[in-house]
Amino acid sequence: MTSGSRELVGDRGVPGPKGLENGPAVVTPQPNSIAPPSDLTVAALIRARAEDDNVGLLYGERSWTWRQIVAEAAVRAAWLRATLDPSRPPHIGVLLPNVPEFVFQTFGAALAGACVVGVNPARRGAELARDIAHTECQFVLADAMYADLYPNVIRVEDQPWSSHLGAALPADDPAPSSRMFLLFTSGSTSAPKAAVRSQARFARDAATGVGRNDVLYCPMPLTHGNALSATLFPALGAGATLVLREKFSATAWLEDVRRYGVTFTTTVGRALSYVLSTPPSEHDRDHRLRVVLAPEASPRDTVAFTERFGAVVVSGYGSSEGGIVLLPSGKPGSLGVAPAGADIVVLDEAGVECEAAQFDAGGRLTNAERAIGELVRRNAAGAFEGYWGNPEAEADRLRDGSFFSGDLAYRDADGVYWFAGRVGDWLRVDSENFTAAPIERIIARYHSVTGVAVVGVPDPLAGDQVLAAIELAPGHSFDPAEFAEFLSRQADLGTKWAPRFVRISPQLPVVGNGKIDKKPLRREAWLCQDEIWWRPPRADGYRLLTAPDRAGLHEEFVAHDRIEFYPQPSST
Repeated sequence: MTSGSRELVGDRGVPGPKGLENGPAVVTPQPNSIAPPSDLTVAALIRARAEDDNVGLLYGERSWTWRQIVAEAAVRAAWLRATLDPSRPPHIGVLLPNVPEFVFQTFGAALAGACVVGVNPARRGAELARDIAHTECQFVLADAMYADLYPNVIRVEDQPWSSHLGAALPADDPAPSSRMFLLFTSGSTSAPKAAVRSQARFARDAATGVGRNDVLYCPMPLTHGNALSATLFPALGAGATLVLREKFSATAWLEDVRRYGVTFTTTVGRALSYVLSTPPSEHDRDHRLRVVLAPEASPRDTVAFTERFGAVVVSGYGSSEGGIVLLPSGKPGSLGVAPAGADIVVLDEAGVECEAAQFDAGGRLTNAERAIGELVRRNAAGAFEGYWGNPEAEADRLRDGSFFSGDLAYRDADGVYWFAGRVGDWLRVDSENFTAAPIERIIARYHSVTGVAVVGVPDPLAGDQVLAAIELAPGHSFDPAEFAEFLSRQADLGTKWAPRFVRISPQLPVVGNGKIDKKPLRREAWLCQDEIWWRPPRADGYRLLTAPDRAGLHEEFVAHDRIEFYPQPSST
């Protein structure tokens, strides 16, 4: 597929890294880089690596220096400039796993002034066609694995750019404001939107605490902002080494970290939990890894990971839109703290700033209705660069100069922000309002839980009931008495928070970036193929939900004239 790689030498092929040169918790955008310099571009950063012979990319047994990477990018840039129709948006779909060609095409597009559309390979059929048509891709680059999914595909195996081998770098660079990438949002609450990222925005992401001797491991999809902003572009900016893995593997994770001398990596979703579920080994600390950036990791997993592997786990907050960035706070499980100069607040539905969270002696949030609101960045001009072809969604996000994240949060007395769910994650049980995320954090402490999602499901009388969908570690089964006893010992569990229903799922539904998809959980509620346990009204513990139980619930909805709220059964 490429001409400039070489085989690895020894077990790593790169000099021993010195670790993160500026300390272990700074591999995030810096507080003074809220607004990117107007003259900074990714193209200029690529050009600066043209004579750099440091190893820039590792993939399997192959390696490329930065000089070789830039040469590959120049070939793609020349081909793109000769191929793209200048009368149409310069959008190219890239439907590839984490392979070197993805990097070469991304850098080639940056040099050519084109825009990569990161097409999610997890989508199929009409959804995939919709994404490609909506973003006006002139063509889609794909390998043989995906070539049959869409008609207008250029197979990377055919290497149509080979006629441009030896091409020089373009004489000019695109403008900093030029569109460089369209990142699809997760689609966990609606159809995915294509968030715009400019050359300047990604160039800003390159200015992190990564040093030239660091080795950054990227097992997360390059179609998502986490992999791009936390690994690819920081590696480019520092001239560090990027390690690509085609697809995340929990069983291969430690082997890769040791083999390549990784100093930093990132995860999303439940990847950290999957790594922890692998059998312990005497080699668990035999590595150079210093820092893991793990948004969404539970406090339990954060502590357990550091105890087992010795690496620091930090969390932060970001999104495909890039409108809000929070920096690590040092409190496991938190979203983080606001960078200096960023006016980030929590607003209620009336646009009034929420009060700081208050807790009782057991750690229970006592003022949820007054403390929880939407996470908002005021004075957000330039922070959010818009959605492609979706002015309605763009207007909903950016109102009166403020960026509305769509995420619920609360702020503690130390100025640390905590996730409380999506805007649609409010529940109302017995006239009490609360959100899902605090309950999820509590259930995640249960010893055998590897994944949890809490949703509101309809109550036959009024409002909601709590359903917790749980994924258990391999070899574990659900013990209803033990689980009920565990809940009774959680001092910070609200009086209305204990789940009425517990769904035991072999695998929780996820969207493309690994986040749990709550839509089918809400829609199906207890009408699914998974094992459901429930706590009937006035009962002390949990028991299996039976067919007669389901029939009785249906009768209650009919009797109280609420049948329109009754769940929709699973189609499988």
